[in-house]
Amino acid sequence: MNTIRFLLEKEFLQIFRNKSMLPILFLMPVVQLLVLSFAATYELKEVDFVMVDQDRSEVSRQLAAEFQSTGYFTLHDVVSNMEEAKQMMDAGKVGMIMHLPPGLSSDFYSGQHASIQLSVDAVDGTQAGLIQSYSASIINDFNQQHRADLEMSLPNKPVHQAKTINLVPQNWYNPELDYITFMVPGILVVLVSMIGLFLSGMNIVREQEIGTIEQLNVTPITKTQFMIGKLLPFWVIGMFDLLIGLALARYGFDIPFLGSLATILVVAGIFLIVVQALGLFISTVTGTQQQAMFIAWFMMVIFILLGGLFTPIESMPGWAQDLTLANPVAYFIRIMRMVLLKGAGWEEIAWMVLVLSGFASLLLLLSINRYKKTAG
Repeated sequence: MNTIRFLLEKEFLQIFRNKSMLPILFLMPVVQLLVLSFAATYELKEVDFVMVDQDRSEVSRQLAAEFQSTGYFTLHDVVSNMEEAKQMMDAGKVGMIMHLPPGLSSDFYSGQHASIQLSVDAVDGTQAGLIQSYSASIINDFNQQHRADLEMSLPNKPVHQAKTINLVPQNWYNPELDYITFMVPGILVVLVSMIGLFLSGMNIVREQEIGTIEQLNVTPITKTQFMIGKLLPFWVIGMFDLLIGLALARYGFDIPFLGSLATILVVAGIFLIVVQALGLFISTVTGTQQQAMFIAWFMMVIFILLGGLFTPIESMPGWAQDLTLANPVAYFIRIMRMVLLKGAGWEEIAWMVLVLSGFASLLLLLSINRYKKTAG
């Protein structure tokens, strides 16, 4: 333990003596959060929805078919109660619930008010607004078309003028449809990712460039102790920056914290090990800080673009969605949004935490085995 303590003291001294690094550690995260939170545009591609069909009529089946025929909506399942549908939305399986009450068809053809309830997952406020707008247009077209068909099929029988179906939209998790509420949790993930990946990626090669790596190599410290000494300081700084970001999100952007802060911190700790271990691995296969920076930046861009931060993963091509399975940033962005905005607990995120833990273990082993402790 004394060996690791001395290594940590050395690393912290090097960090705080480097005046150019301090703004990167403590100023960049704040600027990044403030600027990137406003830089997002969205386009609706495909939405999975579940139908709570309590009418069980031809009208309900035709309405479901009408939604699917547009190419924007995919029917995930048909259930009989709202509780089951709500569980699907809480788990992130669907983006909309369509509730068709009993008597819908009889009300529709008799000219009475026929009501349909749409409950939209509004964590992504912009997408929720598009879902609501598209749904209203589809239902209005369906209403007019079926009234015309009914009049043509019964030319000698007067048909009551059916009133427009009433839409009662209900936006969950982000009632104001504020896209900043959706963006900020993802930006926080990018914040800790860049700190962990870039700084740890340049760590070992910096020792090589200034010549201090040789002094460490001739000491009796083990490779594991060396890696812990390199990883832990930036892990502490990353967690500190995350706490700053969470405070700014809560009190600056008024982001709701529906889930457990402890859950966020535990997952963040695992995630930081993942990106730092990746950074250390990059550091062991490069010879200069410039090379390490280029490789780390290349990987970070890929992680962000395929992480669901700016573009929903569901709207990506199939091959890109497959690549996100190996993207730790995508998992942590999803966890942050689920915990902060939906109040998800361990039951909902456990499988993603296990995946991140697997990434952390694998990358740590690769980094330790790749580092060659030689004196020359």
